Amino acid sequence: MSGGVLLLALALLAGEREAIGIWERWGAMRDAGPPLRCFALAQPVTPGANGAGGTDRRGGFASVAARVDGTRRQAVFVRFSVARQSDTPITLAIGERRFGLRGDTRGARAPDAATDRAIVAAMRGGRSMSVSGIARGGRPFADTYALTGAATAIDAASLACAG
Repeated sequence: MSGGVLLLALALLAGEREAIGIWERWGAMRDAGPPLRCFALAQPVTPGANGAGGTDRRGGFASVAARVDGTRRQAVFVRFSVARQSDTPITLAIGERRFGLRGDTRGARAPDAATDRAIVAAMRGGRSMSVSGIARGGRPFADTYALTGAATAIDAASLACAG
């Protein structure tokens, strides 16, 4: 079972959620609500099978929510695969672009709507995305996501909540 399929299956089991579809490593789903919520999500890619850096990334995910609060803005949220050390920077990188995120020890969001729009636009044209920070204990971490399928999953989530 691929990472996207596994994450979607686990999320569906966790509550009243409807699968919209899976595209590569990204899935889209709709929360029955109320309120109605739709989002695209993926798990971090586990480093290569050769054992180099093969850390467990279960528990982490990246998502883009399709807001139905009248603004219809897409909102980025990342849950870290490890607990982050408080008061350390969080960076989301796509290609040469870098974005500062705000969050707590478990997850982070874009600081404003303009950054959400810029991240989603970069995701549409990127190959991979990484979120990095300092884990508790002082060791750096980076969760990496393949972006193949992300644009389709984001569009599917937005369309599912547009009606």
